[in-house]
Amino acid sequence: MSIDRKQAPSIVDAVDFDLLLPKVESFALRNGVPVYAFNGGAEEVMSIEWVFWSGNSYETANLEAATANFLLRNGTSNKTAFQINDFFEYHGAFLQRSCFNETATISLHGLSKHLDVLLPLVRELIVDSVMPADELSTYVQNMKQRLSVSLKKCDFVAGRLIDAYLFGEDHPYGKYTKAPDFDRLSREQLLSFYDRYYRNGEFMLFVAGKLPANFREALDQYFGDLPNGKVDRPVHAFQPAAQKKYRIENDPNGVQGAIRLARAFPSRTHPDFQPSMILNTVFGGFFGSRLMSNIREDKGYTYGIHSYLMNLMQSSGWMVSTEAGKDVCEATIQEVYKEMRILREELIDDEELSLVKNYLMGSLLGDLDGPFQIIGRWKNLILNGCTDEYFYNTIRTIKSVTPEQLRELAQQYLQEEDFYELVVV
Repeated sequence: MSIDRKQAPSIVDAVDFDLLLPKVESFALRNGVPVYAFNGGAEEVMSIEWVFWSGNSYETANLEAATANFLLRNGTSNKTAFQINDFFEYHGAFLQRSCFNETATISLHGLSKHLDVLLPLVRELIVDSVMPADELSTYVQNMKQRLSVSLKKCDFVAGRLIDAYLFGEDHPYGKYTKAPDFDRLSREQLLSFYDRYYRNGEFMLFVAGKLPANFREALDQYFGDLPNGKVDRPVHAFQPAAQKKYRIENDPNGVQGAIRLARAFPSRTHPDFQPSMILNTVFGGFFGSRLMSNIREDKGYTYGIHSYLMNLMQSSGWMVSTEAGKDVCEATIQEVYKEMRILREELIDDEELSLVKNYLMGSLLGDLDGPFQIIGRWKNLILNGCTDEYFYNTIRTIKSVTPEQLRELAQQYLQEEDFYELVVV
Protein backbone atom coordinates (compact mmCIF):
# COMPACT_ATOMS: atom_id res chain seq x y z
CA MET A 1 0.00 0.00 0.00
CA SER A 2 1.50 3.32 -1.11
CA ILE A 3 1.34 6.41 1.07
CA ASP A 4 0.52 9.81 -0.38
CA ARG A 5 3.02 12.00 1.48
CA LYS A 6 1.41 15.15 0.13
CA GLN A 7 -1.68 14.32 2.16
CA ALA A 8 -1.55 15.05 5.87
CA PRO A 9 -2.67 12.10 8.02
CA SER A 10 -5.94 12.44 9.87
CA ILE A 11 -5.73 13.52 13.49
CA VAL A 12 -7.51 11.30 15.99
CA ASP A 13 -8.21 12.52 19.51
CA ALA A 14 -6.66 10.38 22.22
CA VAL A 15 -10.10 10.05 23.81
CA ASP A 16 -11.18 8.06 20.74
CA PHE A 17 -8.43 5.46 21.16
CA ASP A 18 -9.32 1.95 22.24
CA LEU A 19 -6.56 1.26 24.72
CA LEU A 20 -5.70 -2.30 25.65
CA LEU A 21 -3.76 -3.38 28.72
CA PRO A 22 -1.52 -6.24 27.58
CA LYS A 23 -2.01 -9.43 29.56
CA VAL A 24 0.65 -10.69 31.92
CA GLU A 25 1.68 -14.27 32.47
CA SER A 26 0.94 -15.42 35.99
CA PHE A 27 2.11 -18.53 37.78
CA ALA A 28 3.31 -19.64 41.22
CA LEU A 29 6.64 -20.95 42.46
CA ARG A 30 6.56 -24.32 44.20
CA ASN A 31 6.17 -22.55 47.59
CA GLY A 32 3.10 -20.68 46.34
CA VAL A 33 4.79 -17.32 45.70
CA PRO A 34 2.82 -15.59 42.91
CA VAL A 35 4.77 -14.38 39.88
CA TYR A 36 3.51 -11.88 37.30
CA ALA A 37 5.58 -11.59 34.15
CA PHE A 38 5.49 -9.60 30.93
CA ASN A 39 7.82 -10.73 28.18
CA GLY A 40 8.54 -7.97 25.70
CA GLY A 41 10.87 -5.22 24.59
CA ALA A 42 13.57 -4.86 21.96
CA GLU A 43 16.63 -4.81 24.21
CA GLU A 44 18.15 -7.73 26.13
CA VAL A 45 17.31 -6.24 29.52
CA MET A 46 14.92 -7.23 32.27
CA SER A 47 13.68 -6.19 35.69
CA ILE A 48 12.62 -8.29 38.67
CA GLU A 49 10.88 -6.82 41.70
CA TRP A 50 10.42 -8.70 44.96
CA VAL A 51 7.51 -7.13 46.85
CA PHE A 52 7.40 -8.03 50.54
CA TRP A 53 4.59 -7.24 52.96
CA SER A 54 7.07 -5.52 55.24
CA GLY A 55 6.37 -1.79 55.08
CA ASN A 56 5.96 0.80 57.82
CA SER A 57 2.61 -0.68 58.87
CA TYR A 58 4.36 -3.75 60.28
CA GLU A 59 6.93 -2.15 62.53
CA THR A 60 6.69 -1.95 66.31
CA ALA A 61 9.09 1.00 66.52
CA ASN A 62 9.63 3.88 64.15
CA LEU A 63 12.17 3.29 61.34
CA GLU A 64 12.38 -0.51 61.75
CA ALA A 65 10.96 -1.21 58.31
CA ALA A 66 12.88 1.42 56.36
CA THR A 67 16.21 0.68 58.05
CA ALA A 68 15.93 -3.10 57.66
CA ASN A 69 15.09 -2.62 54.00
CA PHE A 70 18.04 -0.27 53.47
CA LEU A 71 20.55 -2.58 55.17
CA LEU A 72 19.51 -5.64 53.17
CA ARG A 73 22.36 -5.11 50.72
CA ASN A 74 24.95 -3.91 53.23
CA GLY A 75 26.47 -7.23 54.17
CA THR A 76 25.94 -11.00 54.42
CA SER A 77 27.89 -13.74 56.18
CA ASN A 78 30.15 -14.01 53.12
CA LYS A 79 30.17 -10.56 51.52
CA THR A 80 30.71 -6.98 52.58
CA ALA A 81 28.62 -4.09 51.32
CA PHE A 82 31.51 -3.14 49.00
CA GLN A 83 31.70 -6.65 47.53
CA ILE A 84 27.94 -6.73 46.96
CA ASN A 85 27.94 -3.36 45.20
CA ASP A 86 31.00 -4.30 43.16
CA PHE A 87 29.38 -7.56 42.02
CA PHE A 88 26.26 -5.87 40.67
CA GLU A 89 28.26 -3.07 39.03
CA TYR A 90 30.62 -5.57 37.37
CA HIS A 91 27.63 -7.25 35.72
CA GLY A 92 26.05 -3.96 34.66
CA ALA A 93 23.15 -4.47 37.04
CA PHE A 94 21.37 -2.09 39.36
CA LEU A 95 19.82 -3.19 42.67
CA GLN A 96 17.47 -0.84 44.49
CA ARG A 97 15.39 -1.23 47.62
CA SER A 98 12.45 0.87 48.75
CA CYS A 99 10.11 0.94 51.73
CA PHE A 100 6.48 2.11 51.62
CA ASN A 101 3.53 2.04 53.99
CA GLU A 102 2.37 -1.53 53.39
CA THR A 103 5.14 -3.02 51.26
CA ALA A 104 8.89 -2.94 50.80
CA THR A 105 10.73 -3.95 47.65
CA ILE A 106 13.97 -5.19 46.19
CA SER A 107 14.29 -4.23 42.51
CA LEU A 108 16.86 -5.69 40.13
CA HIS A 109 17.58 -4.27 36.66
CA GLY A 110 20.13 -5.97 34.48
CA LEU A 111 21.01 -7.80 31.29
CA SER A 112 18.83 -10.81 30.57
CA LYS A 113 21.90 -12.99 29.93
CA HIS A 114 23.10 -12.45 33.52
CA LEU A 115 19.94 -13.77 35.18
CA ASP A 116 21.57 -16.98 36.46
CA VAL A 117 24.54 -15.04 37.81
CA LEU A 118 22.56 -12.33 39.61
CA LEU A 119 19.77 -14.33 41.25
CA PRO A 120 21.99 -16.26 43.70
CA LEU A 121 23.21 -13.01 45.26
CA VAL A 122 19.68 -11.61 45.58
CA ARG A 123 18.72 -14.84 47.33
CA GLU A 124 21.71 -14.40 49.64
CA LEU A 125 20.50 -10.91 50.60
CA ILE A 126 17.04 -12.27 51.44
CA VAL A 127 18.18 -15.27 53.50
CA ASP A 128 21.55 -14.18 54.90
CA SER A 129 21.72 -10.45 55.51
CA VAL A 130 23.56 -9.73 58.75
CA MET A 131 22.86 -6.00 59.23
CA PRO A 132 26.46 -5.17 60.25
CA ALA A 133 26.75 -2.91 63.30
CA ASP A 134 29.18 -0.55 61.53
CA GLU A 135 26.81 -0.17 58.56
CA LEU A 136 23.94 0.60 60.93
CA SER A 137 26.07 3.20 62.70
CA THR A 138 26.97 4.87 59.40
CA TYR A 139 23.36 4.83 58.28
CA VAL A 140 22.15 6.43 61.53
CA GLN A 141 24.80 9.13 61.35
CA ASN A 142 24.03 9.97 57.72
CA MET A 143 20.26 9.96 58.16
CA LYS A 144 20.36 12.17 61.26
CA GLN A 145 22.49 14.66 59.38
CA ARG A 146 20.13 14.54 56.39
CA LEU A 147 17.12 15.03 58.67
CA SER A 148 18.76 18.01 60.35
CA VAL A 149 19.28 19.68 56.97
CA SER A 150 15.78 18.81 55.71
CA LEU A 151 14.08 20.25 58.80
CA LYS A 152 15.31 23.68 57.77
CA LYS A 153 13.23 23.46 54.60
CA CYS A 154 9.63 24.62 54.90
CA ASP A 155 8.36 22.26 52.17
CA PHE A 156 9.82 19.24 53.98
CA VAL A 157 8.26 20.26 57.30
CA ALA A 158 4.90 20.94 55.64
CA GLY A 159 4.86 17.52 53.99
CA ARG A 160 5.42 15.79 57.34
CA LEU A 161 2.87 17.77 59.27
CA ILE A 162 -0.02 17.69 56.81
CA ASP A 163 0.05 13.87 56.71
CA ALA A 164 0.07 13.77 60.53
CA TYR A 165 -2.94 16.12 60.69
CA LEU A 166 -4.82 14.15 58.05
CA PHE A 167 -4.24 10.59 59.29
CA GLY A 168 -2.88 10.88 62.83
CA GLU A 169 0.70 10.97 64.07
CA ASP A 170 0.51 7.33 65.20
CA HIS A 171 -0.84 6.01 61.90
CA PRO A 172 1.74 4.75 59.36
CA TYR A 173 0.41 7.26 56.82
CA GLY A 174 0.95 10.16 59.22
CA LYS A 175 3.93 9.05 61.29
CA TYR A 176 7.14 10.99 60.80
CA THR A 177 10.72 10.59 61.93
CA LYS A 178 12.40 12.42 64.80
CA ALA A 179 16.15 12.37 65.50
CA PRO A 180 15.87 10.23 68.70
CA ASP A 181 14.14 7.50 66.64
CA PHE A 182 17.48 6.78 64.95
CA ASP A 183 19.29 6.49 68.27
CA ARG A 184 16.81 3.88 69.49
CA LEU A 185 17.51 1.52 66.59
CA SER A 186 19.36 -1.66 67.51
CA ARG A 187 20.89 -4.36 65.34
CA GLU A 188 18.98 -7.06 67.27
CA GLN A 189 15.70 -5.29 66.63
CA LEU A 190 16.42 -5.02 62.89
CA LEU A 191 17.50 -8.66 62.60
CA SER A 192 14.25 -9.72 64.26
CA PHE A 193 12.21 -7.64 61.80
CA TYR A 194 14.26 -8.97 58.88
CA ASP A 195 13.82 -12.58 60.00
CA ARG A 196 10.04 -12.20 60.30
CA TYR A 197 9.28 -10.17 57.19
CA TYR A 198 12.03 -11.10 54.71
CA ARG A 199 13.71 -14.43 55.49
CA ASN A 200 10.34 -15.92 56.52
CA GLY A 201 8.14 -13.25 54.99
CA GLU A 202 5.36 -13.15 52.42
CA PHE A 203 6.21 -11.82 49.00
CA MET A 204 5.37 -11.79 45.31
CA LEU A 205 7.38 -11.23 42.14
CA PHE A 206 6.92 -8.90 39.18
CA VAL A 207 9.11 -9.60 36.14
CA ALA A 208 9.36 -7.71 32.84
CA GLY A 209 11.60 -7.24 29.82
CA LYS A 210 13.13 -9.62 27.32
CA LEU A 211 12.96 -12.69 29.51
CA PRO A 212 15.33 -15.65 29.08
CA ALA A 213 13.76 -18.98 28.18
CA ASN A 214 14.63 -20.39 31.61
CA PHE A 215 13.39 -17.49 33.76
CA ARG A 216 10.61 -19.57 35.33
CA GLU A 217 12.99 -22.36 36.30
CA ALA A 218 15.58 -19.89 37.58
CA LEU A 219 13.11 -18.07 39.82
CA ASP A 220 11.83 -21.36 41.19
CA GLN A 221 15.36 -22.65 41.77
CA TYR A 222 16.46 -19.70 43.90
CA PHE A 223 13.21 -18.58 45.54
CA GLY A 224 10.82 -21.52 45.34
CA ASP A 225 12.07 -23.04 48.59
CA LEU A 226 11.70 -19.92 50.77
CA PRO A 227 9.15 -20.18 53.61
CA ASN A 228 6.70 -17.65 52.13
CA GLY A 229 5.07 -17.27 55.52
CA LYS A 230 1.67 -15.58 55.55
CA VAL A 231 1.63 -12.15 57.15
CA ASP A 232 -1.48 -10.72 58.81
CA ARG A 233 -2.39 -7.31 57.39
CA PRO A 234 -2.43 -4.85 60.29
CA VAL A 235 -5.27 -2.36 60.62
CA HIS A 236 -4.41 1.00 62.16
CA ALA A 237 -7.03 3.47 63.33
CA PHE A 238 -7.05 6.92 61.76
CA GLN A 239 -6.81 9.77 64.27
CA PRO A 240 -7.11 13.03 62.31
CA ALA A 241 -6.40 16.28 64.12
CA ALA A 242 -9.38 18.19 65.52
CA GLN A 243 -7.94 21.57 64.54
CA LYS A 244 -8.09 22.41 60.81
CA LYS A 245 -5.91 25.51 60.36
CA TYR A 246 -2.19 25.80 61.15
CA ARG A 247 0.41 28.54 60.72
CA ILE A 248 3.96 27.52 61.65
CA GLU A 249 7.15 29.59 61.64
CA ASN A 250 10.08 27.35 60.77
CA ASP A 251 12.59 29.98 59.63
CA PRO A 252 12.24 33.54 61.00
CA ASN A 253 14.34 34.81 58.10
CA GLY A 254 12.55 32.83 55.42
CA VAL A 255 10.96 34.60 52.48
CA GLN A 256 8.92 31.65 51.18
CA GLY A 257 6.13 29.59 52.65
CA ALA A 258 5.02 26.02 51.98
CA ILE A 259 1.25 25.64 51.60
CA ARG A 260 -0.62 22.37 51.99
CA LEU A 261 -4.39 21.94 51.81
CA ALA A 262 -5.72 18.41 52.28
CA ARG A 263 -8.82 16.43 53.09
CA ALA A 264 -9.53 12.76 53.66
CA PHE A 265 -10.79 10.84 50.64
CA PRO A 266 -11.98 7.27 49.98
CA SER A 267 -9.62 4.64 48.57
CA ARG A 268 -9.38 3.82 44.88
CA THR A 269 -12.05 1.13 45.15
CA HIS A 270 -14.74 3.75 45.96
CA PRO A 271 -16.98 4.60 42.97
CA ASP A 272 -16.15 8.32 43.30
CA PHE A 273 -12.39 7.82 43.01
CA GLN A 274 -12.04 7.49 39.24
CA PRO A 275 -14.34 10.38 38.23
CA SER A 276 -12.71 12.51 40.95
CA MET A 277 -9.36 11.97 39.23
CA ILE A 278 -10.83 13.73 36.21
CA LEU A 279 -12.15 16.56 38.38
CA ASN A 280 -8.75 16.84 40.04
CA THR A 281 -7.05 17.13 36.64
CA VAL A 282 -9.27 20.10 35.78
CA PHE A 283 -8.64 21.60 39.22
CA GLY A 284 -4.88 21.21 39.59
CA GLY A 285 -3.69 17.93 38.09
CA PHE A 286 -1.65 19.12 35.07
CA PHE A 287 0.18 22.14 33.72
CA GLY A 288 -2.94 23.50 32.04
CA SER A 289 -5.11 23.18 35.17
CA ARG A 290 -7.15 25.98 36.70
CA LEU A 291 -4.86 26.34 39.71
CA MET A 292 -1.83 26.73 37.44
CA SER A 293 -3.63 29.16 35.15
CA ASN A 294 -4.84 31.33 38.02
CA ILE A 295 -2.13 31.20 40.68
CA ARG A 296 0.98 30.81 38.50
CA GLU A 297 0.09 32.41 35.16
CA ASP A 298 -2.36 35.13 36.21
CA LYS A 299 -1.37 36.04 39.79
CA GLY A 300 2.31 35.06 39.66
CA TYR A 301 2.17 33.88 43.28
CA THR A 302 4.05 30.64 42.67
CA TYR A 303 6.23 28.87 40.15
CA GLY A 304 4.03 25.80 40.33
CA ILE A 305 0.98 24.45 42.13
CA HIS A 306 -0.66 21.06 41.82
CA SER A 307 -3.34 18.89 43.35
CA TYR A 308 -3.56 15.12 43.46
CA LEU A 309 -5.31 12.12 44.99
CA MET A 310 -2.85 10.28 47.21
CA ASN A 311 -1.90 6.72 46.20
CA LEU A 312 -2.66 4.84 49.43
CA MET A 313 -4.14 1.39 49.99
CA GLN A 314 -6.37 1.76 53.07
CA SER A 315 -7.61 5.26 52.39
CA SER A 316 -6.62 8.31 50.40
CA GLY A 317 -6.45 12.05 50.58
CA TRP A 318 -6.98 15.02 48.28
CA MET A 319 -3.94 17.29 48.45
CA VAL A 320 -3.09 20.76 47.13
CA SER A 321 0.60 21.59 47.33
CA THR A 322 2.64 24.69 46.50
CA GLU A 323 5.30 27.11 47.70
CA ALA A 324 4.75 30.88 47.52
CA GLY A 325 6.24 34.10 48.78
CA LYS A 326 5.60 34.66 52.48
CA ASP A 327 3.55 37.80 51.79
CA VAL A 328 1.15 36.05 49.36
CA CYS A 329 0.53 32.72 51.14
CA GLU A 330 -2.86 33.76 52.48
CA ALA A 331 -3.90 35.21 49.12
CA THR A 332 -2.85 31.95 47.43
CA ILE A 333 -5.08 29.93 49.75
CA GLN A 334 -8.04 32.18 49.00
CA GLU A 335 -7.51 31.72 45.26
CA VAL A 336 -7.50 27.94 45.73
CA TYR A 337 -10.81 28.19 47.56
CA LYS A 338 -12.15 30.45 44.82
CA GLU A 339 -11.40 27.79 42.20
CA MET A 340 -13.15 25.19 44.37
CA ARG A 341 -16.20 27.43 44.58
CA ILE A 342 -16.32 27.92 40.80
CA LEU A 343 -16.20 24.16 40.27
CA ARG A 344 -19.08 23.74 42.73
CA GLU A 345 -21.22 26.41 41.08
CA GLU A 346 -20.43 26.32 37.36
CA LEU A 347 -20.34 23.58 34.74
CA ILE A 348 -17.03 22.83 33.07
CA ASP A 349 -17.39 23.76 29.39
CA ASP A 350 -17.09 21.09 26.71
CA GLU A 351 -13.82 22.41 25.29
CA GLU A 352 -11.97 22.29 28.62
CA LEU A 353 -13.37 18.87 29.48
CA SER A 354 -12.38 17.53 26.06
CA LEU A 355 -8.82 18.82 26.58
CA VAL A 356 -8.60 17.12 29.98
CA LYS A 357 -10.01 13.85 28.67
CA ASN A 358 -7.43 13.79 25.87
CA TYR A 359 -4.66 14.58 28.33
CA LEU A 360 -5.69 11.70 30.60
CA MET A 361 -5.99 9.23 27.74
CA GLY A 362 -2.59 10.30 26.47
CA SER A 363 -1.14 9.74 29.96
CA LEU A 364 -2.60 6.23 30.06
CA LEU A 365 -1.13 5.55 26.64
CA GLY A 366 2.29 6.67 27.87
CA ASP A 367 1.97 4.35 30.86
CA LEU A 368 1.79 1.40 28.47
CA ASP A 369 4.92 2.34 26.51
CA GLY A 370 7.19 -0.59 27.13
CA PRO A 371 7.39 -3.72 29.30
CA PHE A 372 8.50 -1.98 32.49
CA GLN A 373 5.60 0.47 32.36
CA ILE A 374 3.15 -2.35 31.65
CA ILE A 375 4.30 -4.48 34.60
CA GLY A 376 4.22 -1.33 36.77
CA ARG A 377 0.58 -0.78 35.87
CA TRP A 378 -0.24 -4.41 36.68
CA LYS A 379 1.66 -4.22 39.98
CA ASN A 380 -0.40 -1.21 41.03
CA LEU A 381 -3.63 -3.05 40.21
CA ILE A 382 -2.67 -6.31 41.92
CA LEU A 383 -1.36 -4.74 45.13
CA ASN A 384 -4.61 -2.79 45.46
CA GLY A 385 -6.74 -5.89 44.92
CA CYS A 386 -7.92 -4.83 41.46
CA THR A 387 -8.10 -6.56 38.08
CA ASP A 388 -7.72 -5.20 34.57
CA GLU A 389 -11.43 -4.33 34.76
CA TYR A 390 -10.37 -1.37 36.93
CA PHE A 391 -8.16 -0.13 34.08
CA TYR A 392 -10.97 -0.43 31.53
CA ASN A 393 -13.43 1.23 33.89
CA THR A 394 -11.01 4.15 34.14
CA ILE A 395 -11.13 4.52 30.37
CA ARG A 396 -14.93 4.29 30.29
CA THR A 397 -15.14 6.90 33.05
CA ILE A 398 -12.83 9.31 31.21
CA LYS A 399 -14.81 8.96 28.01
CA SER A 400 -18.29 9.21 29.54
CA VAL A 401 -18.07 11.59 32.52
CA THR A 402 -20.22 14.70 32.16
CA PRO A 403 -19.87 18.28 33.42
CA GLU A 404 -22.90 17.69 35.63
CA GLN A 405 -21.28 14.67 37.31
CA LEU A 406 -18.09 16.63 37.95
CA ARG A 407 -20.00 19.54 39.47
CA GLU A 408 -21.78 17.12 41.82
CA LEU A 409 -18.41 15.70 42.90
CA ALA A 410 -17.07 19.21 43.50
CA GLN A 411 -20.10 20.01 45.63
CA GLN A 412 -19.44 16.90 47.69
CA TYR A 413 -15.65 16.95 48.04
CA LEU A 414 -14.37 20.47 47.34
CA GLN A 415 -15.78 22.25 50.36
CA GLU A 416 -13.42 24.68 52.07
CA GLU A 417 -14.41 23.63 55.60
CA ASP A 418 -13.37 19.99 54.95
CA PHE A 419 -9.74 20.85 54.19
CA TYR A 420 -6.84 21.00 56.59
CA GLU A 421 -4.95 24.19 55.97
CA LEU A 422 -1.22 24.51 56.68
CA VAL A 423 1.34 27.24 56.00
CA VAL A 424 4.97 26.77 57.05
CA VAL A 425 7.28 29.75 56.64
